[in-house]
Amino acid sequence: MSLSAFFIELLHAGSKVASDNCQYQVLAINWLTDLTVSSGKSMKHQFVILGLLSFWFATSVQAEVYLCIDKAGHREYTNVDNKKGCKRVALPGVTMIPAPKGTAQAVSTRPADFPRVTDEAQKRRDDERKQILLDEMNKEQKKLSDLRAEYKGGEPERRGDERNYAKYQERTATLKEDVERSEKNVAALKRELDNLK
Repeated sequence: MSLSAFFIELLHAGSKVASDNCQYQVLAINWLTDLTVSSGKSMKHQFVILGLLSFWFATSVQAEVYLCIDKAGHREYTNVDNKKGCKRVALPGVTMIPAPKGTAQAVSTRPADFPRVTDEAQKRRDDERKQILLDEMNKEQKKLSDLRAEYKGGEPERRGDERNYAKYQERTATLKEDVERSEKNVAALKRELDNLK
């Protein structure tokens, strides 16, 4: 199937869903498409015309909505008027509201009675935070030194319950992961402390 034939099929399919007030546009599009395809114009020319016609068609199609109320009072919205008691619903168009002109003023989102922190209270909070980070740093550095002492550069001492070499290797791998994790924790705590200064 050629591209032109594809567009023709697409337009014919579109005409099936078009509302009654758009039928003349569908017929015009089909006629112009046939004329364009059969006239021997270049493919580029055909694409431009078909694109413009397709855009014209797509922007002009509007769906109709019907409100159907049955005997029990149930409401049903549909796009097909095939039942008794259905009425066409007028839908409002899209409303565009332009932005106000002029310079935008910065609007404070903080209420006027929102509690404010004094400089003294903030300094006290910062000092407490720094002390907590220092305590955490000391604990993590002690943990790291203990792990490094046990790990011994990848050759920890074998325990009595590690007669199986695979069990020893598993503990060595776990110790290595623990050392790496602890080193990352120390580095993160140092960054946090540097950010406070």
